Amino acid sequence: MRSTPVSRVKAREASDTMSSRDLLRVRNVSTRFFTKTGQINAVEDVSFTVRDGETFGIVGESGSGKSVTAHTIMGLVESPGRITSGEIWYRDPALADTVDESDGEFVNLVELDAETRRALRGPSFGMIFQDPMSSMDPSVTVGEQIAQAVEAQRRASTTPRSVSTRTQEYGLTRFVIDSLVPNRGYVREESMARAVELLETAGIPDPAERADAYPHEFSGGMLQRAMIAQALAGEPDLLVADEPTTALDVTIQAQILSLLSELQTETDMSVILITHNLGVIARMCERVGVMYAGKIVERGSLEDVFENAVHPYTKGLLGSVPDIETPDARLEPVAGSVPSLVDSEMGERCSFADRCPKAMEACLEPPPEFDADTGLVIEDDVRNHHGVNCVLAQQAYDPEASVSISSSHRGDTNTEESRSDEETDPSASVVSTMKQSGSTTATGSNSVEKEDNS
Repeated sequence: MRSTPVSRVKAREASDTMSSRDLLRVRNVSTRFFTKTGQINAVEDVSFTVRDGETFGIVGESGSGKSVTAHTIMGLVESPGRITSGEIWYRDPALADTVDESDGEFVNLVELDAETRRALRGPSFGMIFQDPMSSMDPSVTVGEQIAQAVEAQRRASTTPRSVSTRTQEYGLTRFVIDSLVPNRGYVREESMARAVELLETAGIPDPAERADAYPHEFSGGMLQRAMIAQALAGEPDLLVADEPTTALDVTIQAQILSLLSELQTETDMSVILITHNLGVIARMCERVGVMYAGKIVERGSLEDVFENAVHPYTKGLLGSVPDIETPDARLEPVAGSVPSLVDSEMGERCSFADRCPKAMEACLEPPPEFDADTGLVIEDDVRNHHGVNCVLAQQAYDPEASVSISSSHRGDTNTEESRSDEETDPSASVVSTMKQSGSTTATGSNSVEKEDNS
């Protein structure tokens, strides 16, 4: 039996009372890439909150802007891209005391200088990248690379988790000298020992021996574990995991996810989990944001998004997932393709309208974010809203007001329009189903395994 709007609001209020504090607040952030092709709106007005010790999931088709969102948070957006608007508030009382612009214990990462942002990577933010093979130096042993990350944190501050303590004047010149001159190594024995410990923590067998191996001597699953070990070198408060199970077989995926859960329990770190796999989201996350064309089009608790989805795109993703209880059921992939994010090619309307089976005249205007339970426009970003960028949160679908923006992308909607919401809603017991099938890929007909970083 599906919960009512009133019960969901009360549940969120109760959760708010017991919840931990906010660690990260992303507010109306937009990231643009200024290319010869034109302005690419990779991330558009994105907002969400991450709390202490929780896992927040971001899910969507490839090309929806998930990886760029991760790089934006980490301060890794490179030219010709840049953050054009918005704020990223991170809770760090020590750092807040040293900067001019702060909000209590929070500092706006967007306003920090590049050196300070760089110093936060390690003790505050860690990241697992999509492709560990291309993210590691093939000419340096795995243990050495992890030990370098450990050593960098030891040299950067007097305590591993201190961010306010600045660098101890160890620059590139000294690094080169220590690396080339015999008997003068950059990495101390203590750091190498810690690297071996991290490999063991990440579940690498014979860690001392494997530390002397090169990346190409590791299997895909082992190399992903090594990437996790490297990300943990600075004991981060927030771990950004960008497609951590991409290209791994189902058994290894389950092992990696179990490892992340165990490490999170042990360290109480927060995690932003980025994936196109709804099964992974159902297994790992407390709250989730569904991303499409650079925007988070629906966000809320796992129950909000999976059991009480409002946005047709969210329902489309859920409908494209095999149901283990009815394996013969026909899948209904999302028709069409992710739209171009070139500014000149993006219309002033709902970005999903040309693929939506329930597009109406009201969809020809860009929708604000509505509270899915009340239908009211969300004026300020309160973390416990079930927010959705769709007019269906405020009004029922009216076939008389339907429009066909691009029939070639929308496909045949006559069958869809003749069904009731109950018949087309794939949310029944969907969370428990997906937790059992954690390797199920939730994408439309145009899906690919890797996220398009641009």
